[in-house]
Amino acid sequence: MKIGVIISSFRLPTDEALERAKAVGADGVQLWNVGGDLDPHNLDKEGRLRLRRRIESLGLEISATCADYGHSFAEADAMGWLVPRMQAQVDLAADLGVAVVTTHVGVVPEGKSDPARRRMLEALDAVASYAAPRGVQLATETGPESPMALAAFLRELGNAGVAVNYDPANLVMNGFDHIAGVQQLAKWIIHTHAKDGVRGADGSKREVPLGQGQVGFPAYLSALRAIGYDGYLTVEREVGDKPEADISAAVSYLRALGV
Repeated sequence: MKIGVIISSFRLPTDEALERAKAVGADGVQLWNVGGDLDPHNLDKEGRLRLRRRIESLGLEISATCADYGHSFAEADAMGWLVPRMQAQVDLAADLGVAVVTTHVGVVPEGKSDPARRRMLEALDAVASYAAPRGVQLATETGPESPMALAAFLRELGNAGVAVNYDPANLVMNGFDHIAGVQQLAKWIIHTHAKDGVRGADGSKREVPLGQGQVGFPAYLSALRAIGYDGYLTVEREVGDKPEADISAAVSYLRALGV
């Protein structure tokens, strides 16, 4: 496995964040591509080539791009713009030589007869069918529903253009079994976030520095190795007032566990 960092976690301008990712010892980076200088609409062909060369010059890879618009794919038809924007994100990933675009698709509706579930399936199928011929997969992030429920939904979708970005902390904080979930979603996991969190007895939840929460990384990494996962563990730090220190410590922690 390799260690990545989602550069938005540094809360710095892109080039400086790339430099810091190299400095903390990461193997690669995940890019945040909604708004700002890395949005598909703000990065022309020449800019994409420059970015790709810049990252390569640092000895880094791009583990994935991130295209999270904060809306459920069940609302895509009514909004009109979500599917075209996701397709633009696919084009960007392809131009950067990246095979994975991560996103949150929204909470998967439970009932198979629920019209919202059908709409979500249709929107995802449209994006995935556009992505697959371009060598790109859309990876939905775990957390809102149980791994078992997500697996059932992905089987129903039946499109290889959709996979999973596995975030164990999201599952922990929402009260789901993040270890059993690895096996349940094994065939779809193509990218992961290295994040930690805790869930209180009252249902409260909070993200904490890697190794200080309830994920239990030794057991979690063993579960990933058991399914043959050899992709990225991409450090994500969404809170805290010392992000670079936390990211550096996370990289060191994962290295100490044999990553």
